Amino acid sequence: MSDIEQTAKMLVAPGKGLLAADESFSTIEKRFESLGIPLTQATRLSYRELLFTPAGIENFLSGVILFDETLRQKTTQGKLFVEVLEERGIIPGIKVDEGLERLPGSPNEKITKGLPGLEGRLKEYKNLGARFTKWRCVFVIGDGLPSQNAINKNAEVLTNYCLLSQRVGLTPIPEPEVLMDGNHSIEKCRQVSTLVLKTVFLSLKKGNVSLEGILLKTNMVLPGRDNPKRATPNEVAAATIEALKASVPPEVTGIVFLSGGQAPKEATANLNAINYNEECPWELSFSFSRALQQPVLETWQGKEENIAKTQSIFYKRARLNSLARDGHYTPEMENE
Repeated sequence: MSDIEQTAKMLVAPGKGLLAADESFSTIEKRFESLGIPLTQATRLSYRELLFTPAGIENFLSGVILFDETLRQKTTQGKLFVEVLEERGIIPGIKVDEGLERLPGSPNEKITKGLPGLEGRLKEYKNLGARFTKWRCVFVIGDGLPSQNAINKNAEVLTNYCLLSQRVGLTPIPEPEVLMDGNHSIEKCRQVSTLVLKTVFLSLKKGNVSLEGILLKTNMVLPGRDNPKRATPNEVAAATIEALKASVPPEVTGIVFLSGGQAPKEATANLNAINYNEECPWELSFSFSRALQQPVLETWQGKEENIAKTQSIFYKRARLNSLARDGHYTPEMENE
């Protein structure tokens, strides 16, 4: 087994998932600003430190996706975050795309930038301790959207990213995300998600990407945010698994779901339903950002006196998602 395949397997070890702590400066600024937390290098460092240091989180987290700044940062005790994670058996990874830009010829669609100079950055990140990478593309559902051109172009970008990552010995996690924006039905989301994933994997196979040496990060199949008809966890699970079985080759090591704007308890319940009583050829886990972090931010408020309580809440959310990742979560556990 190659190193990239071994890392992929370790990231979806039973009972474990990923913390996506790779928010860009603009994203974390919005989250801090909404709670009145000042955005400084010091507050960002304090926040990351409280996420990475609670005792026992290594029982639930296999890896953490970092942002460029965090990969280089040290704790207040002077130890690199990468070393803190590795010492606990948590694998450090890195977001390597450079965000979204308008897709030429399509004013309402985006393509992800960052391929120029990527190989050099990947080599640097590997030297800094990263063992896996992540690259996000987004697709909006709307009138005639997403276009096949947008799907094809982003699939090509994801393929080039995966090839470069694997070339330097890093496990890639391509993330094609169908956004929740809009009032579309869960069935429409299933259709679009299936098309996007089919196109991505056709491109990956054509490009000779090792599918055993990647993880897929993708959305659950959900109705649009503005659709008044909400879906039950069982409905989400059925639609999600149908889309995956129609599009994802069995040799892919694992699939990690993004929470994609879901409330924390909602994301956990849906993850549990996906894993409950369902035989799939892949490990099905989580790579949550907001669903793990929102309760943490709301409790912390940027105040040192709230750190202990905040870390307790983070530990609980990580534990509950660990249980859901194996289909062992019940809503009653939220009150324990």
